Amino acid sequence: MANSLWTRDEMILILNLFLKTPFGKMHKSNPEVIKMAQLIGRTPDAVVFRLGNYASLDPQLKQRGISGLSHTGKKCKECWNEFVNNREELLFESERILALYEGSSIEKKYKNEIKGIPSDITGETKIQQIKSRVNQNVFRQIVLANYENQCALTGIDIPELLVASHIIPWSQNEQERINPENGICLSSLYDKAFDQGLISFDNNLKVIFSERLQSNVGKAYYDNYFRLIKGKSLAETKKYTVNLIFLEWHRDCIFNKVL
Repeated sequence: MANSLWTRDEMILILNLFLKTPFGKMHKSNPEVIKMAQLIGRTPDAVVFRLGNYASLDPQLKQRGISGLSHTGKKCKECWNEFVNNREELLFESERILALYEGSSIEKKYKNEIKGIPSDITGETKIQQIKSRVNQNVFRQIVLANYENQCALTGIDIPELLVASHIIPWSQNEQERINPENGICLSSLYDKAFDQGLISFDNNLKVIFSERLQSNVGKAYYDNYFRLIKGKSLAETKKYTVNLIFLEWHRDCIFNKVL
């Protein structure tokens, strides 16, 4: 295994893994930790150590009383600050580097996500569209992991039915697009209801219904799919908590609006 100094690419790859991994799974027997160690030619213990460095810088973990490792190191701080100041750029860069280490390319790894981009789009416009789609996919990975790959209301764990729902929509706030505090893992039906303002969540993270939805009390679909979730609390997150300011924005700007 390598005893050399950590490179910038390696630090970015560990940050990528950190963002996708719940704190309780940052251990040397985690298959993803082992895979990363093999990719960069280091030991799982070394990878876990760097994950702990990043944990010490994460304000979300600090709020939960998790301090990470006390000696962070200059390279970790530099990489973390670069990410905080330009989330979208560094997240995409981390996926590009990861694809290279895996012997692939960003285009091949995310071919399903980018295949809908029109063929006549080229240059910087194409790059930006690829970046957007890749980052949306990574955001989904981070949010689903935050809820143990289960719908936060129903526990559904079929990946094809799960959506990383943005609280503030992607188009409305560029700075918070890939902030995991802006995401909730919901199954497709409830994602759509949330997106259209039919449901929202109060500051206690309990489901509230719009007047439009509430007016359907007594209908079979209401009883089958909505009655049981009214007032239900979101499942506990494993790493990133829901930002209450974002929820307030959703209630003010999307919830209960007449189409």
